[in-house]
Amino acid sequence: MASVKDVARLAGVSFMTVSRALNTPEKLNQETLAKVRQAVEALGYVPSLSARKIRGGHSSGKTIGVFALDTATTPFAVEMLLSMERTARENGWNVFILNVFEAPPSQQAIDLMLSHQPDGIIFSAMQLRTVEIPPVLRSLPLVLSNCMSSEPGVACYVPDDADGQYQAVRQVLKRGYRHPLCINLPQASLAWEPRQLGLRRALTEAGMSADDVPQYNLSTDDAYQETIGVLENQLRGLKGRPAFDLLICGNDRIALVAYQFLLGRGLRIPAEVAVLGYDNMIGVAELFYPPLSTVQLPYYEMGRRAAQYVIEGRNETTIHRVECPLVERESC
Repeated sequence: MASVKDVARLAGVSFMTVSRALNTPEKLNQETLAKVRQAVEALGYVPSLSARKIRGGHSSGKTIGVFALDTATTPFAVEMLLSMERTARENGWNVFILNVFEAPPSQQAIDLMLSHQPDGIIFSAMQLRTVEIPPVLRSLPLVLSNCMSSEPGVACYVPDDADGQYQAVRQVLKRGYRHPLCINLPQASLAWEPRQLGLRRALTEAGMSADDVPQYNLSTDDAYQETIGVLENQLRGLKGRPAFDLLICGNDRIALVAYQFLLGRGLRIPAEVAVLGYDNMIGVAELFYPPLSTVQLPYYEMGRRAAQYVIEGRNETTIHRVECPLVERESC
């Protein structure tokens, strides 16, 4: 990372002149200021905000730096960031959130984060995924939220998808449904395998064979319209009456498409087909008609625990799985 001395050397000015350009640019003539700014841009120099605080004679407490990979732009995932901020504030810490759109973060993003001299780093993601953590970030206290490191030795908090799917399907099957149909996330999704384990466990306990349950995996994360084709095939030749009495959806967006199709065919939910979602999209799932029974992705709790991990200085570099509770509404 470039230093003030590097900037001064390239601009051909003194250290003090660079400091004035950064802090009181109005005190420099335009020609000198332009030289310094050109050097700053050429070197990609980012001033240390912590150093400014020290020179100002005050400190605002410890800071958690958060890399937010798509998290801040997704309504139901922003809960994770809110819980980090609240937990930090309750413990007298600050939070600096930096939106990033790629993993690993660009060098510019890393430099900006490190310029705040954080006391710990959280890397968060909207969707469960594997991320590459640059070595320079691993030199600080580090924890991941809703993502896992491509290399071992990094603590992370992720949803307990296996238990979440198991508990939800188990509870729904207790109501007497015996002919489920599953429209799953893409098989490439990290959540696919644990949810399959949970599904199979629940079916087995109910005396049903998982191999006899029709299942369809979406081809990509956003191929929600494939849901219509699956349901059309299931209804073909049955005079519009379904052979399935329970539709288990990989997420609430799949459930939303399924609702439109089923209700459009005159089928009643849940009288003729019950529907179970996954995610509990904030401000959306309860607006389904009838309201959607679904599984809560624990964004808030993952964020809270990640913040506590940094604040408490913990060193449990393992995968911590967070409970995904069933949210029972009227669709099952």
